[in-house]
Amino acid sequence: MRLMSAPPAFAAVLLAAGLSVRMGRDKALLPAAGGLLWQRQVEVLRTAGAREICFSVRPEQTWVPVGATVVRDTAPGAGPLVGIVSALAVCREPHLAVLAVDLPRMEPAWFKQLLACCAPGIGAVGRRNGFYEPLAAIYPRELLPAAEAALARGEYSLQRLIAAAGERMIPVEISDAEAVRFENWNEPSEAGF
Repeated sequence: MRLMSAPPAFAAVLLAAGLSVRMGRDKALLPAAGGLLWQRQVEVLRTAGAREICFSVRPEQTWVPVGATVVRDTAPGAGPLVGIVSALAVCREPHLAVLAVDLPRMEPAWFKQLLACCAPGIGAVGRRNGFYEPLAAIYPRELLPAAEAALARGEYSLQRLIAAAGERMIPVEISDAEAVRFENWNEPSEAGF
């Protein structure tokens, strides 16, 4: 683990462009923490220290705040990789925090923990049982060319992209106690409906 004297500046993207097929409704609009899930997630990113937050959404998702930076999927069906690529392309900070809208138990402390491992050109990602948690991670802007190349080849696996990144992405082991942060809402029953 690398420790920096001050955490690097970072921007963030809220990934919310999924179709929410199993949920049957837009997950971003689910109630959470006295508001809507997207609002909760934006607050997590702000509290963690994001200097700017952009939104990866579909055109019909009109809940995005007026004036917010929006990135669109340039390759529909490519999963979250395309949202990450689009956000890295417009990001003005050296690092980009990524958060999926459907991780309702994620906390700012996780991103602060990851930031402590980041350095110029180096991001951090959680890992548990040999698998990465790429949807609550911090990516360096230097990963953009590799991510664009993977997208162009039709290789949408974030697991493979992170593994190929080598030392550009520092793995942070996720403890049993932290694992709950990564539980996502895909079905109505998981969201309490």
